[in-house]
Amino acid sequence: MTAARLFWPATLAFAIVGTVLRLKGIHDPIFDHPGWRQGDTAAIARNFAQLQYNIMFPQTDYDGPPPNYVELELQIVPFLAATLYKLFGVHEIFGRLISLAFGVATIPLVGVFGRWLWRGALPGIAAAAAFAVLPGAWYYSHTFMPDTAMVFFTTAALYAGARWIVDDEARSWRRWWPVALLLPLAFLAKPVAVVAAIPLATCAVARLGWRGAATRPQLWALAVIALVPLVLYDRFVSAHAEWHWASGITTLHVIPSLQAALTSPAAFAAKAIGFGHALKLLATTMAGPVGFGLAILGAFARVRSRSDALVWGWLGGGLLYAYVVVTVERVDYYLYLLLPLAALLIGRLCGFVLDRWGSEDSTGGDRSPVRERQLTLAAIAAAVWIGATFTGYRQIAPYYVWNHANYLRAKQLDATLAPGVLIVMGHYDPSILYTIGRKGWEEDPQLWTPFNEQSAIRKGARYYVSVEHARLEQTNLELYCWLSRFPVLDPAVKWPVYHTDPALVLPGAEERWRAFRRREMAGAFAHWRRDWKTAADPCR
Repeated sequence: MTAARLFWPATLAFAIVGTVLRLKGIHDPIFDHPGWRQGDTAAIARNFAQLQYNIMFPQTDYDGPPPNYVELELQIVPFLAATLYKLFGVHEIFGRLISLAFGVATIPLVGVFGRWLWRGALPGIAAAAAFAVLPGAWYYSHTFMPDTAMVFFTTAALYAGARWIVDDEARSWRRWWPVALLLPLAFLAKPVAVVAAIPLATCAVARLGWRGAATRPQLWALAVIALVPLVLYDRFVSAHAEWHWASGITTLHVIPSLQAALTSPAAFAAKAIGFGHALKLLATTMAGPVGFGLAILGAFARVRSRSDALVWGWLGGGLLYAYVVVTVERVDYYLYLLLPLAALLIGRLCGFVLDRWGSEDSTGGDRSPVRERQLTLAAIAAAVWIGATFTGYRQIAPYYVWNHANYLRAKQLDATLAPGVLIVMGHYDPSILYTIGRKGWEEDPQLWTPFNEQSAIRKGARYYVSVEHARLEQTNLELYCWLSRFPVLDPAVKWPVYHTDPALVLPGAEERWRAFRRREMAGAFAHWRRDWKTAADPCR
């Protein structure tokens, strides 16, 4: 069978393998890595279904009584999940399956991209095979998060855009439309996708020249239709959002870090170290050691390409994003957008190896040695692919581990606490608050004060769930003693729950509180942090 005829059977076979791998953990609760991000996404989906079925009004479970609108990307995955919730009830597996569908669809998409880009079916097959087992693409395709959808739309937009620019020289309005639909979807799915503008721009300049690219009205129209929906959506959501995550992280952390790196040698060195850490994330949990090494080799392999400018623009844009953002927000899935490129570069390497050692003799001589070399190369490629699969899994295996005890405690609270009541949870983890099934506040027990708690009670909070009880007692003696005025549902449990209904304040609570204050002012607890495990309870 020729390579061209082998392309679709092989690509679909690797897509099936990728699907099987991604089904691991599909039934797990959203306590696996990263629980905090999945908790927010799941909460937004549930709130779409139960509170306000409007994609323009995403809201989380915390920061007080609802609504708690949040400034985030267009919530495509949560809204699709909410639609299924309306039909079948709230089951987080729908969110995982939606991500999985986008992740699996990206496998043949990368294969088609590689076949066109490297002018051959075998590089495309190799690219699809690589993307199927790259550990980051493998793992995050089963998580309840927006990133896999963003990667699918971005990869599709780059493929359609590159073909339009290279094959059509960006002239046809008919072939402009697919790009014009996919690119704004990618930008809205998650704004990191704006990085895709760099490879498209470099591809256009390389193909058309500076003047040709600058005078193409189709390119200007594409820029407008890609950016305007993102700007309008952001302004609309920001106008009513209580949490400004995207702009807040940018203005409070990303921009100051970049400014410091450009003006201070020490900050520049620190950011360089952070950039090295980002590359380490790319080489371990995202591309995997084998995939990362093969992708580097593929970057320097000499293969006929339809647009090297697209490849280098994609790589440059991704590394620039890593330097600016991932050095501040050090999470590996922020590098997800580089994984389709890594798979394409691996496909390029396979094409180079085949052209160099596995091509047939044009003189028409004996083909037996050529076929033997091809079989040898195929065996080597299969061994490398299997090795990459196992070494990649070793990198992400800890991500599947989740805390069964905490999940059972959260589910027990969901069944125990009064329905619909607001709570304060002394712990930062949206996945736990989501599983408890209540709305309210999630706070650091070391930073939360009696004044904060009184404010929450006035707004309707009726329980304080002490998830980090030992830390509360050790580091925030003031709040610990103030809470002792309320009865505890079950003092023997790991997470004590204070019933903070003002009507249930225990007799003598105020007198005990004043006595504690007098002892505190006298310096009785100067060494409390050191002696808290052995000292007598100061609140009684």
